[in-house]
Amino acid sequence: MTLPKYLLSISLLITLNSCGQKKETTVMHQHTNELIKETSPYLLQHAHNPVDWHAWNSKSLATAKELGKPILISIGYSSCHWCHVMEHESFENEVIAEYMNEHFFCIKVDREERPDVDQIYMTAANIITGSGGWPLNCFALPDGRPFHAGTYYPASGWIKLLQSVDLQYTNNREKLEDYATKLTKGIEMQETAISDNQSQKLDVKKLVAAVEGWKANWDMTEGGMNRSPKFPMPSNFNYLLDYTHHFDDSYSDSFINVTLTKMAYGGIFDQIGGGFSRYSVDELWKAPHFEKMLYDNAQLLTIYSKAYKRFKDPLYKEIVEKTIVWLEREMFDESNMFYAALDADSEGEEGKFYVWKSKEVKDILDEDFNLAQIYYEIGKKGLWEHGNNILLRNRSDIEIASKFNITPNELKQRISSINTKLLKSRSSRIRPGLDDKCLTAWNALLITGLCEAYKATGNDHYKTLATNCLDAIIKLQIEKENNVWHTYKQGKSTINGMLEDYSFVAEACISAYEITSNEEYIIKSKLLVDKAIEKFYDADKELFYFNEANELIVRTSEVYDNVIPSTNSSMANVLLHLGLIYGNPSLLSMSENLIGKVQDNISNYPGGHSNWARAHLKHTMPFYEIAIVGKNAKQITKSLQSNDLNNTLIIGSDRKSNIPLFKDRFINGTTKIYVCQKGVCQLPVETIEEALKLMNP
Repeated sequence: MTLPKYLLSISLLITLNSCGQKKETTVMHQHTNELIKETSPYLLQHAHNPVDWHAWNSKSLATAKELGKPILISIGYSSCHWCHVMEHESFENEVIAEYMNEHFFCIKVDREERPDVDQIYMTAANIITGSGGWPLNCFALPDGRPFHAGTYYPASGWIKLLQSVDLQYTNNREKLEDYATKLTKGIEMQETAISDNQSQKLDVKKLVAAVEGWKANWDMTEGGMNRSPKFPMPSNFNYLLDYTHHFDDSYSDSFINVTLTKMAYGGIFDQIGGGFSRYSVDELWKAPHFEKMLYDNAQLLTIYSKAYKRFKDPLYKEIVEKTIVWLEREMFDESNMFYAALDADSEGEEGKFYVWKSKEVKDILDEDFNLAQIYYEIGKKGLWEHGNNILLRNRSDIEIASKFNITPNELKQRISSINTKLLKSRSSRIRPGLDDKCLTAWNALLITGLCEAYKATGNDHYKTLATNCLDAIIKLQIEKENNVWHTYKQGKSTINGMLEDYSFVAEACISAYEITSNEEYIIKSKLLVDKAIEKFYDADKELFYFNEANELIVRTSEVYDNVIPSTNSSMANVLLHLGLIYGNPSLLSMSENLIGKVQDNISNYPGGHSNWARAHLKHTMPFYEIAIVGKNAKQITKSLQSNDLNNTLIIGSDRKSNIPLFKDRFINGTTKIYVCQKGVCQLPVETIEEALKLMNP
């Protein structure tokens, strides 16, 4: 959402019950509502508002119908800055809360817990206003059909809107009913726009044309799209890394490198602590919106790992290493899964935890200040608001080392010492709130990222983190019948899984299988996909629904790739990989059919269909299954995976196996490498060099 300039200086006092902030003493609250029974940090944050909030569930919706009140559905997430602002200005206001309680049935939704609810009402907001964002505030009839939606409102505007909606509901109920019916129909039409498409024969020329048209939107100076705010959009770069493996496109390679370097140098990356913020408010990647999300960092691990394999830039490896250190230090749960997010705010101020006064840095570093000042652009490009600096970079290590007449290795050691001192000092500050729920789907994205980091660096610790996390998901979040839970917190698994939980975990299982050869993972992937088909696939629409049939007014199908890839595009990739491993033509056909339904959309809007385009490439350009069988399979598999081979699925087995790619191919005392395409394998070879030649004759 775009906010007026005068709002940018707003700050708020986070209440004592803000998510992730530990209480030293028991606090007596004047108000306590139904949200106190929830586990979501975002919902608990609102548990002591004077607003009589209810959680989204069948009981609440039934109560709303009985009361006949319009429903206010307020949706946000724990690390959302403007959600905090609106809470402080309006939901903690006794007068406003009293009006809300009298005239509305108020429901609070954590969008990370219930992305299906968010999807419905965000679609409504986009239809009504042409845009959306969070907090999302939607007014609905007692049966849940929306008739008005918006995002952030200052208190004065909010009370006026409440009064206006109440007046319309009282005096023009019939018109609202009619509008809600039409709006619900509009939401349904959004869902059928893709499902009505006929699946097309895949044509790789359409991908080439799409990339060529897409280039007009690229910022070749600062990276990313040529607009602000700037989001990392990992899925786009995952696709471009695969695309440029097949096509000699120096312009696209330059775009990838410019973007990844500028992001790594920018304030969007926490230079001393590691980890990326969600987005940059400017075109320079300078000033981030300071919340850190697990899903961004999970996917960016994949991107920087793959880019390191391709370009061998040590900066990319450094970003991978720093990000994983941050994840372990600040996001690790004792279950071996990882937390969802860190807030942007601390002490009621956005970014306060991360910014520095020049004098403060000088006092901490003493004789090292001059180097830090130059390296992190203190007082120059790093200067932000109110005399604060965002630590960022503008020059390479080689340039800085030359300026100070030291070797790059000496520079690295000194910067490491500087970072350690600054991080130690920063750790004494009041920390941003932590959203300590563990989301199954986001952890699955992280597992895939850690597997890619292992392939790129060979660091066994990354493999251990990945498999420990996956084992925790299998143990805690997946039942015997392969039903998946969506969220986990403090020993409690809650909320029925949605398609993202099945598809992303299935992908994570494939990734873990690639690096471990543990067949339990690939078997679990196949079982999860079978369950996803059973629960979510609509044979008439030839698409997957996002959720099971439930209390929502519309059952949605997620198609557009956003900051997180769409679940249908994820399924297209998973079905392809499993089809190749198991030699299953029906899975391959289902994957190809899914992609064919969106081929025109890829052509017209590649940025919103980049994960689809990755799957498209695998079907239409040379893609190889490499099966390594024998006593040295694990060593050869690891060595092959360290190469820039984005057009391969590399798996190994050092024993007899019933997995179709390995079946009847194990011979004691030897190791054979089979290079195959859709189950058709060339004669086996024994060396990596020979295998590479078969893929590049």
